[in-house]
Amino acid sequence: MSAPGREAGNSGSRAGSASDRPGAGTASVPRRAADFTGTRRLFLLSLRRDRVVAPLWALAIGLMPAVQLVSVEDLYSSQEQLAQFAATTAASPALLAMYGPVFGTSLGSIGTWKAGAMYTVIAIAAVLTVVRHTRVEEETGRAELVGATGIGRFAGLTAALLLTGGGSLVAGLVCALSLLGSGEPLAGSVAWGTSLAASGLVWAGIAAVAAQASTGARVARGIAFAALGTAFALRAAGDAGNGVLSWFSPLGWCLQIRPYAGERWWVLLPLLTVAVFAVGFAYALLDRRDTGAGLIAERPGRPAAKKSLSGAFRLAARLQRGALLGWAIGFALYGLLIGGAVGSVGDMLGDNDTLRDLMDRMGGSSALEDSFVTYALTLLAAVAAAYSVSALLRLHDEESSGRMEATLAGAVSRPRLAAAHLTFALGGPALLLFVASAAIGLVYAPQTADPEHTFDAVVAAAAVQLPAVWVVTGIATALYGSLPRFAPFAWGVLSAMIVLYFVGSLDALPQWVMDLVPFTHPPKLPGGEFTAEPLLWLLAIATILIAAGMICFRRRDLR
Repeated sequence: MSAPGREAGNSGSRAGSASDRPGAGTASVPRRAADFTGTRRLFLLSLRRDRVVAPLWALAIGLMPAVQLVSVEDLYSSQEQLAQFAATTAASPALLAMYGPVFGTSLGSIGTWKAGAMYTVIAIAAVLTVVRHTRVEEETGRAELVGATGIGRFAGLTAALLLTGGGSLVAGLVCALSLLGSGEPLAGSVAWGTSLAASGLVWAGIAAVAAQASTGARVARGIAFAALGTAFALRAAGDAGNGVLSWFSPLGWCLQIRPYAGERWWVLLPLLTVAVFAVGFAYALLDRRDTGAGLIAERPGRPAAKKSLSGAFRLAARLQRGALLGWAIGFALYGLLIGGAVGSVGDMLGDNDTLRDLMDRMGGSSALEDSFVTYALTLLAAVAAAYSVSALLRLHDEESSGRMEATLAGAVSRPRLAAAHLTFALGGPALLLFVASAAIGLVYAPQTADPEHTFDAVVAAAAVQLPAVWVVTGIATALYGSLPRFAPFAWGVLSAMIVLYFVGSLDALPQWVMDLVPFTHPPKLPGGEFTAEPLLWLLAIATILIAAGMICFRRRDLR
């Protein structure tokens, strides 16, 4: 009689654990169905919260391959020029590491070559979206409040994946339709759009797994971005070498689909397999942890803080140092790649006078190598602005989580706390651009007649980009100080600037629209003429925006 009793007790224990979920029953299938209760409502809520950002990144990423294609179509008028471009690219390890190989000499294959970076960009968008709607919700306590209602355990993760997956599919559809509208073949256009969507789905699944690992959203993003960095490194090393390492990277798989160059549809199979496995693994991990908890055990902190954490600036340094170090390593590596690619610019252009004129217009110098360095540093400045926005919005995270209120309860004033994080938002881009320009100079300068002058010129070319970066910092500061609810819209402003810069560089926009992008105003160094007036205007605008944001932050209530 004791065995049945024990069995009944165990059964009761299992039933009790199952009943913790809304609508749970003793049967497995009804319980699992109840775990997804409320998914539709949470998805609509997530869609409303991202009603601006999600369509923006989906459309921008989806249209970029067609934008690149149109630019190349206007520049290369003959098949011989396209073949010369492909041959030059194949002979440059630096270009192969940055963008991957060119698999064909058709206009579609070469025209969308640089757009291969969109596989990485959509991965970043997927990671940020999934973590925001999963781990951030748990970190702030909103997920626990929502879970106390009739919402299933898996509803939040499912809603986040539906939003991110839907955005990836929209980006892929826009990509395919825009390429078809440009007159490209159906098979290659569909292959491009499908591979782009597949990249988003893969990294949405990886981000979902990372979101289960830690109780902090920053750690979750760090895990996902570390995986993305590893995938990019494997892809770059493989494409610059014998190609073997590329097959260990999802980013490499996307390139291996080879749109417009004999499409390999079977490569989609490993991409979708990884996506499905990652999503299933994320659900399994979520089912085995408590709300708000992570799989990585938190270590107890010291009973008293170290002296290195005393003061607002030291606290900000402790919070910002990991991200700044990671960004600096990335800028250094990319700077080395750019420095190695500068020498191939002349061979890529060949006798194409149209492309030479475009490079002169974009770089402002008759020396094509200088124009290429200027263009590369302008794009790196836009990326440095992304770090600046991230560093500034750390204040937003601290306020939303309630930690700022506890910090300000001590002998710390609002201006001092804000100034501490603003120091990294302003100084971080300066460090990143110096690291990148120094890396470019170390590789490129020895190839010139006057290495010392070339190195100094490249560093100076990076320095003049800083006022434009600080304008973006000022916009983020003003938004956070005056309208903290809309502070994340600073990402949308930066994204719009980058898109306008790309499109406007092809003379597709009027000048007054291009004037709204701060990255178009700095002097075109090296090689161009230095003028201080645009830098002073940019500095004045940045100062006014930062001052307005600080004043508003000091006077408003904490959220």
